[in-house]
Amino acid sequence: MIRPATPADVPTLHTLIRELAAYEKAPHEARATQEQLHEALFGERPAVYAHIAADDTTGETVGCALWFLNFSTWRGVHGIYLEDLYVRPAARGAGHGKALLTELARLCVERGYQRLEWSVLNWNAPSIAFYESLGARPQDEWTVYRLTDDALAALGGGEPAGTSA
Repeated sequence: MIRPATPADVPTLHTLIRELAAYEKAPHEARATQEQLHEALFGERPAVYAHIAADDTTGETVGCALWFLNFSTWRGVHGIYLEDLYVRPAARGAGHGKALLTELARLCVERGYQRLEWSVLNWNAPSIAFYESLGARPQDEWTVYRLTDDALAALGGGEPAGTSA
């Protein structure tokens, strides 16, 4: 069963995000709080959306997809950027990941969005094989760049974390 997340799902979503960070070998990078997550998903101007995968028998949450809208200047329409897709290890292979992606693809088609995109770590061979089995193809002509922490503060004219004026 796939359904949109509700405010009551925030604690579980927070736990799933931390589990995903541990799986991706970066638990120290998952610093978002439940309050931040709640505000992003259900605040005055939500900018992130989430869907829950629940076990059909027990109703237990076994996975999630967190996503937001992006925009293609070339196509002139929005798309969905999938920030996180996670299914708990015990529930993998039961179709929950495919069901979450199918729901996001359905939303794209229904709303006229022309892209569903995400990133995957190069070492994550099981996920890469799964995505390619669905028809997804890597965009290896692009390299992702990121500014965070001190570099972001320095470029943005702020003070790097841990320094004082």
